[in-house]
Amino acid sequence: MAAPEETAPKAYKQRGGTGGEAMPLRSIQADDQVYTSSGSAELDRVLGGGIVEGALMLVGGDPGIGKSTLLLQVCDHLCRMGKRVLYVSGEESARQIRLRAQRLGAHQSDLLVLTENAMDQVEAKLQAVQPEFCVIDSIQTMYRPEMGSAPGSVSQVRECASILMRYAKTTGCAVFLVGHVTKEGSLAGPRVLEHMVDVVMYFEGDHTHEYRLLRAVKNRFGSVNELGIFEMTGTGMRAVEGASETLLSQRAKGASGSCVFCGMEGSRPMLVDIQALVTQSFLQVPRRTVDGMDSSRVMLLLAVMEKRARLKMYCRDAYINVAGGLSLSEPAADLALCMAVASSYVDRPVPGDWAVMGEVGLAGEVRSISQLERRAMECRRLGFTHILCPRDSVRHVKAPEGIILHGVDTVAQAMAVLDLMPSS
Repeated sequence: MAAPEETAPKAYKQRGGTGGEAMPLRSIQADDQVYTSSGSAELDRVLGGGIVEGALMLVGGDPGIGKSTLLLQVCDHLCRMGKRVLYVSGEESARQIRLRAQRLGAHQSDLLVLTENAMDQVEAKLQAVQPEFCVIDSIQTMYRPEMGSAPGSVSQVRECASILMRYAKTTGCAVFLVGHVTKEGSLAGPRVLEHMVDVVMYFEGDHTHEYRLLRAVKNRFGSVNELGIFEMTGTGMRAVEGASETLLSQRAKGASGSCVFCGMEGSRPMLVDIQALVTQSFLQVPRRTVDGMDSSRVMLLLAVMEKRARLKMYCRDAYINVAGGLSLSEPAADLALCMAVASSYVDRPVPGDWAVMGEVGLAGEVRSISQLERRAMECRRLGFTHILCPRDSVRHVKAPEGIILHGVDTVAQAMAVLDLMPSS
């Protein structure tokens, strides 16, 4: 008896396009973007004003940092507004989602929950329910059954994201995608995923800190590099609106090695405490530890302090920290770091009503910075009366009432103004 023939696996076929027609640009209707509030002022800030109709948004972050918690709170707010919302989970059961919603006080909403990770089934439910907002938690758990690769593979993530992008653009449904991150902190999966979506947001922060930072690194509807600050509480993620006050609330008064800097996170001025601890080293190679700033930049600035300000850093350990878990990247923080190092070196504090900002070059010169007036207004709001800044910037800015601007040309001049010059 002949063996039955094996059925050949069904060949996977790419689906067809939208079938749209080419149109002249002048004939396309361009209505103003309609923003829907997410219920969180900090999330709305990062999104550029709110959730845009038909937007595809990607939220990444470490496990347990609060991605699902925040999105579940957003879903509850949208449901209370009368919106139709679908929450698709490929990682948790419906009971688990219910228990988290109960802890957040969101279990009485009309949120539709679907526990499914087969993308064909999810697409069918989307067509049947026709939600106005949708959350996919997470995109790495979704897969097409017709494809032989495992969930989370490059081809699966790309194809599932393509389906969701097509659905969002054709129906106007705003879709949030939750994405896992690798050990290096970047989103897992193909890089093309970040190119396909409209908004890419990263949750940052240490689990030992109560604050979580939500940063936009791509936004087709608003400014990039906007920052939202949240506090993880027993009842969910709480937006922290007074960021400067929060970050400076536990600052040590009269301690050496502490210097206040006003940075710009997107459109928001924010005061942070830059700390330095300089001690005698008993190692052959002095220790350098940096948290919250680029370590290569810090090494460069320490070399400038040794060469241009005559600080003997070759025999001293240096520990640098940005209080509150914030990460600074703009060069305007250079001068504040240098003054914190000098303050710790001579063991004399920077006056408590002074803020410092400016970029430092290799020759020890202090270069101009942008938006000094907005930074000065934020400093005045929190009670600072003196600002040490580049002299070139002072020429183009009118100091706000109650603020005295002290312009300097070099790091050595800045140290002299603050009385931080070493005795020998």
